[in-house]
Amino acid sequence: MATYKKRGYKPKTREEEQELDMRESTTAEVFNTLDSSASKTEQWVSRNQTYILGVIGVIAVGVLAYLGYQQFIQNPREDSASNELFYPLQYFTQAQQNPAQADSLYTLALEGAEGKYGLLDIVEEYSGTRAANLARYAAGVSYMKLNQYQDAISFLEGFNSDDALLGPIGQGNIGDAFMQLGQPKDALGYYEKAFKEDQNNFTTPLYLHKAGIAALELGQKDKALKYFQRIGDEFPQSAQATGVEAYIAMAQKGN
Repeated sequence: MATYKKRGYKPKTREEEQELDMRESTTAEVFNTLDSSASKTEQWVSRNQTYILGVIGVIAVGVLAYLGYQQFIQNPREDSASNELFYPLQYFTQAQQNPAQADSLYTLALEGAEGKYGLLDIVEEYSGTRAANLARYAAGVSYMKLNQYQDAISFLEGFNSDDALLGPIGQGNIGDAFMQLGQPKDALGYYEKAFKEDQNNFTTPLYLHKAGIAALELGQKDKALKYFQRIGDEFPQSAQATGVEAYIAMAQKGN
């Protein structure tokens, strides 16, 4: 803390005078040090001013470039991709509602028609957009329905979603494709991802059930038993709870 002489103050003794002189000297040294540090800082800034301004300029250009990209490139691409996705999704929806014509409609959804983009075109042309991500999901499901399971896996593995239903269903569809390919071990891994991704009354019991069946096929009865029991205990109102006792008995047999 800085000290100073009070106006009109005179030391009473020699010791007080020496102490006061020492305090004044210390205070002066502190201010001299601060002045010296400030001077060195100013000198450093002066010497490196070009570099500092260059760094600030690079940061500013980066921020402006990002904002410009979002406003003038990415946002228009998102809008364009969404508009293009409308047409193949119509075929995709119709295929789900018309089983008799499903194969041809899923093919139209994938490849497009009447000069309009299909799901595959949108995935390729609008990579990185939300519409392209959704097109990946629809393409994967379409390939599943067309029994082209390897293609279904390829597209669904590139799909990601935070949605409580679409996220687990995407993982679960990959599991279904592996089951169709006779690879229950791979299927089990994806079913487990599916029921862990989000806990809800629809996808969780669904994929617990599928995981239990895959585990039974692999001879992993303890794991199967745990999954089937979870359905009965935690989701007694689910569709999978109906008849789950029979699966529990199968998992317990031989244990």
